[in-house]
Amino acid sequence: MAKKRANGEGNIRKRKDGRWEGRYSAGYDPETGKRSNKNVRGKTQAEVKEKPAQAQQETVGLDVARSEDYTVATWLRSWYELYAKPNVRPATADRYHLIIETYTIPRIGKIKLKKLTFRDLQKLYKDLMEHGRVQKRSGKGNPGLSSTTVRSVHLTLHCAFERAVKERLIPRTPTNDCIAPKVQKVEMKTLLPEHLKSYPDAANTRDVLPVFYLELVSGLRKGELVALLWGDLDAEHKTISVSKQYVRNPSGAGILSRPKTETSVRQVSIPQDAVNLLIQEHSKHPDNQYMFPSPVTGEMYHPDSVVKLHEKILKDAGLEHIRFHDLRHVFATNALEHGMDVKTLSTIIGHVSSATTLNVYAHVTDDMQKQAAAKIDQGIGKTEATEFTPEMEPTATMTNFRPTKERKRRWGTGSLGRNQNG
Repeated sequence: MAKKRANGEGNIRKRKDGRWEGRYSAGYDPETGKRSNKNVRGKTQAEVKEKPAQAQQETVGLDVARSEDYTVATWLRSWYELYAKPNVRPATADRYHLIIETYTIPRIGKIKLKKLTFRDLQKLYKDLMEHGRVQKRSGKGNPGLSSTTVRSVHLTLHCAFERAVKERLIPRTPTNDCIAPKVQKVEMKTLLPEHLKSYPDAANTRDVLPVFYLELVSGLRKGELVALLWGDLDAEHKTISVSKQYVRNPSGAGILSRPKTETSVRQVSIPQDAVNLLIQEHSKHPDNQYMFPSPVTGEMYHPDSVVKLHEKILKDAGLEHIRFHDLRHVFATNALEHGMDVKTLSTIIGHVSSATTLNVYAHVTDDMQKQAAAKIDQGIGKTEATEFTPEMEPTATMTNFRPTKERKRRWGTGSLGRNQNG
């Protein structure tokens, strides 16, 4: 009587070429009910024994028939249509579509979903970091995507593959073993105090002062700025209503969308000078709904056009190059330095929480804390702090001081004495 095989050992035999081969059950086809068998090979019998057990562990409970049907491309498209698109904002759905169709499928879309490995994904991230940019800049800039964008690709794929695990298409998501790129913080630059006049002056010379002055006193995102309508201004209460932004869909066309987060829908207070400039600007085109219509089309300014104008203004004023987004930092930095609390600033610039604001502007708040500590020290001491020297250190000496023992009061007498009034 032949020895019974152990559970998971499968059907193992030695081949004529000296290698070992084993067959194991990979489950049942849910449609036909037939058993699905797989073969494994190895140099030793022990190796072949181990492989079926491992493979069976990985495939337990999987929908074998369906998992065979999906490539990375077909699964990502299915996930997008069924789970992502119906449950997110249009702008977010467009972002997912861009990640799937532009960054992922052209590179790894043909790979079978069940055969996708973390190495495939790691190579994908590396390629995107080095050569992922779709719209190449003319002779300048990095041809690769930013670490922030590649990390967004990683998180999107993780969500999609987590869904595949729940549907029993793969045993686990390969993104678990990936090392996503760390977000590299871009150095924050701002206009120096002495440049806060030359920049507006240069903008005024180009007859575009209202849009850039408003940016300096509000810190709006460029997509929010160009999407402003005349009806968003409340001149009486000196506020701007931010309820929409310009975004680009995967085809490159510009559309209006809700701001990126719910906290980005907000009322922003502006100074009277800004209100006056906006009223003057509106008098130039009273029948146009846009606050800053393009002088060429009469429609909404394109954000890229505003960025190009910003670069020309810097050049006219003889200033060092900073990003348009850095004007948002100019506003925030000045607000903090002039006493605005972090909670109020967080609300104005549309951050999700005060923690985000503290993280972005940690260098400013650190400097403010040091200045506050110095003022407190000066206020308590009434004099400037003196530098410590070794000569100032007191020396320990013996004295003839002895404590005196006073007569103890009787219980209940308390502390009695006369005041100034007797």
